[in-house]
Amino acid sequence: MSVFDEHRSLLFSVAYRLLGSAADAEDAVQDAWVRWAGTDHEQVRDVKAYLVRIVSNVAMDRLRSVQRRRETYVGPWLPEPILTESTSDFGDSVSQALLVVLESLSPLERAVFVLKEAFGFSHREIAEAVDRSEDTVRQAALRAKNHVQARRPRFHQDKARQRRATEQFIAAAAGGDINSLMGLLAPDVALWTDGGGKVRQAMRPVFGADRVAAWFAGIADRPYQGIMPADMTAEVVELNGGAGIVFSGGGRVIATLTLDLDETGQVAAIHNVANPDKLTDVTNRKIHPMG
Repeated sequence: MSVFDEHRSLLFSVAYRLLGSAADAEDAVQDAWVRWAGTDHEQVRDVKAYLVRIVSNVAMDRLRSVQRRRETYVGPWLPEPILTESTSDFGDSVSQALLVVLESLSPLERAVFVLKEAFGFSHREIAEAVDRSEDTVRQAALRAKNHVQARRPRFHQDKARQRRATEQFIAAAAGGDINSLMGLLAPDVALWTDGGGKVRQAMRPVFGADRVAAWFAGIADRPYQGIMPADMTAEVVELNGGAGIVFSGGGRVIATLTLDLDETGQVAAIHNVANPDKLTDVTNRKIHPMG
């Protein structure tokens, strides 16, 4: 195994958190490999730090470009879901809810937040990685942390509780049971659906327990993409570091769904991705049911 391949998983982890897209993250890692191939390796003292520096800067450049494209995206834009495993280093730092909040940061703030909070880099190490002064990095880190905390209070996401809530949710939704759904949802729950204009989804976020419950009850007996709900399978897997649902039918993955719980265990946010372009990673990787 080459030195680069030894760090490939780490580089993908950094790039995915910065870009919110598995496809863009893979491209960033490939660009980093090209740059690494043209480097005099004997002059590199710390290979890991050097490669993280390359992929961080590549991803930041890509982020500036994709942010402009996302401004014209049809409907809500959600990060591309990825399948993770309990033994991976992803954890809660790749949850849909957190990645959505990170979208509102500048590329520099996002890179600083990711490197510090997810990977434990020091301000000095981050400054070297993003080609900024240490003082600039400290200020960016503070702004980013305050921004994230203000928009997404951090509650410990107990995996067992999250899985139970996910299983209860899918059972109630599949049966069109509005009363059961209402009991699971926080009063101010928000539903975000991403079809990218390519499949039928809500074009705007749906807010409030009554409206969200009605939305799911309304689709419980309707065909979706030509497939009746009875002909779909809903599998609970580890998705973006926690329990999630992969819907399949007609020989393909149709959509994914993840829940974010509040401190009481009620569902505070629902992220539903159905844009076919964002289901490639889930489709291509072997699905590991949560045990």
